Amino acid sequence: MSLIDLEALRATPLNTDPYDFLVVPNFVTGDNLDRVIRDYPKVTTPGSVPPSELDISGDFDALMKEMNGPEFEAIIEEKFDLDLSDRPTMFTVRGHCRETDGKIHPDSETKIITVLLYLNKPDEWGHEGGKLRILRSATDLEDYVDEVPPYGGTLLVFRRADHSWHGHEPFKGPRRAVQMNWVTDQRVVMAEQRRHKLSSTVKKLNPFSSA
Repeated sequence: MSLIDLEALRATPLNTDPYDFLVVPNFVTGDNLDRVIRDYPKVTTPGSVPPSELDISGDFDALMKEMNGPEFEAIIEEKFDLDLSDRPTMFTVRGHCRETDGKIHPDSETKIITVLLYLNKPDEWGHEGGKLRILRSATDLEDYVDEVPPYGGTLLVFRRADHSWHGHEPFKGPRRAVQMNWVTDQRVVMAEQRRHKLSSTVKKLNPFSSA
């Protein structure tokens, strides 16, 4: 049985203002969400961690395989009118948020599509911070067209552009999120995995590092 709601993704329209994005609430929901959270890897440091640095198993492993599968890719290709067949994918996993996270940025030019899946329970989230905003500019966090709740298995997908600004109000605490990207080529995957691995190692030695 699938852990993700591909039919809901198919039915979700693409927003084009201020850039191409879509939000699917409850992409992972109910018992599926509970099982994925149960098997979520233990992330002991802030920031993004490559799956190679974590113990990936059970329903969390099954979730990542579904997201990296041909049916999910085909729907994303159709929604964003792209051919991703020769574009590699890259995953990172987050478990904690720092007060310094969430600053406005558009994502790097090597990323083509960014996928964010939030795996926190709704009753765990009594905070105003940590909700990603789809922004119109690089300077105003209040000028947003949508605010994505970081819980309930919510899926956010957007096309990277020079103006794909996003960020969130400060938040410090547990915040489970999986990021998946289609990137320009395999060299990007290798370089990013090395960078995240080094950053993860630094944070294990000093959890307050901003690396």
